[in-house]
Amino acid sequence: MTATGAGERFAAARAVADAVLFEGYVLYPYRASAAKNRLRWQFGVLVPPSWGEASGEHSCQRTEVLMEPRRGAVLHAELRFLHARRRRVQQALPGGGFADTGGLELADRVLTAWDEGVEERVTVEVPVAGLTAGHTADFTVAGREETEDVHEDGRLVGRLVHTREPLHGRVTLTAAELPGPYAALRLTAVVDNTAQAGPPADADRTAALPRALISAHLMLGLDAGRFLSPTDPPEWARGATAECANVRSWPVLAGRDGGADVVLASPIILEDHPAVAPESPGALYDALEIDEILALRTATLTEQEKREARGTDPRAAAVVDLAESMPPEVLERLHGAVRSLREVTGPGTPSGEVDLLVEPGTPWWDPGGDRTVDPDTDRVLVAGREVGAGSRVVLRPGLRRTDAQDVFLHGRSALVEAVLHDVDGGVHLAVTVDGDPGADIRREQGRFLYFQPDEVSPLEDV
Repeated sequence: MTATGAGERFAAARAVADAVLFEGYVLYPYRASAAKNRLRWQFGVLVPPSWGEASGEHSCQRTEVLMEPRRGAVLHAELRFLHARRRRVQQALPGGGFADTGGLELADRVLTAWDEGVEERVTVEVPVAGLTAGHTADFTVAGREETEDVHEDGRLVGRLVHTREPLHGRVTLTAAELPGPYAALRLTAVVDNTAQAGPPADADRTAALPRALISAHLMLGLDAGRFLSPTDPPEWARGATAECANVRSWPVLAGRDGGADVVLASPIILEDHPAVAPESPGALYDALEIDEILALRTATLTEQEKREARGTDPRAAAVVDLAESMPPEVLERLHGAVRSLREVTGPGTPSGEVDLLVEPGTPWWDPGGDRTVDPDTDRVLVAGREVGAGSRVVLRPGLRRTDAQDVFLHGRSALVEAVLHDVDGGVHLAVTVDGDPGADIRREQGRFLYFQPDEVSPLEDV
């Protein structure tokens, strides 16, 4: 696999890797002045060692994964991270020159100080046969200062000063044979921030970010052979997989078309073969919210708030423009998707979609029209006894419950009002608690408490 071939092999993983790279880059409402945008970058931040020791932050990341390379295989590694570029705002002085200012008010945006993220890449290519002796690749990213003039109505009103500090790091790759009859290796990839200079030990986190590797993650590729899934390995490899030590790294398979020749080692938890939802209209950077909510909220920002967001970062400006220009059919597509229906239909339809042959506006499933279920007469086995509407039970909320109210209901007797089935095949018992003065109101409104069959006991068993 040549360097070009490696890029093609990594292409399938790159969309997800980009989402990881910019995870939480700028949060709604996308303004630098927002409180939650003042503590930036929480994932994959590798700080200078001297500052990390004093602060409790970390300077290294370790990935271990099993692989079965073929003879003559070459390993390709690509380290990706963001380089903080500190932006200062200056206004033009009447007599010439510039002076720092808190912000520039322009017609379409408000420019303020901000840390921009510039993508950096470090690539390593090494024959797998040479990894038993270890391979180390040191890298340096030069610092620089750039200026950008700001004009309005054809006149110079200020400039932006972009400053990047130098970065120093190291990628160390080693491989060791697994004991036993299988021709498998344990690959260890360590990423270190090796900066000798850093902020003073008592400096805050903001001072360390310009010399940090931010959102650091690795893509690993084999040109011949495969990686074993860290979360679902073959039975013979389960013990060796459990011994893999991944520190601030979560490796998953990410090969094209479900292949196992690429691993994405992410600073956040993912599943094998992660993918960006096809309904997503574009990057919104705030992964703590869903696209629909973000798009609606962003569209309702005031004009002043939008000006501040546009001046915060070009990516924030793009989000505002996206929300303003999103057509109704795209927004409607964000309301939800039921992918399980596409999976169970198999190849029966060319597109994999289900043709329900219903009139427009008709719900895809009507519980009142489905004669295979009846909440009033359905029964379910609990501890060998049939339980249904009219049965009396004792509530035993399970450990999966997180509502503190359930602690007070444990051991209380209740009346089963209905047996309900959800679209995923789950069964739920709707109950009213004995002695509840609002039981009649609950029945009238159909607002019950719900428990699964393994969370109740038939009262006759007590």
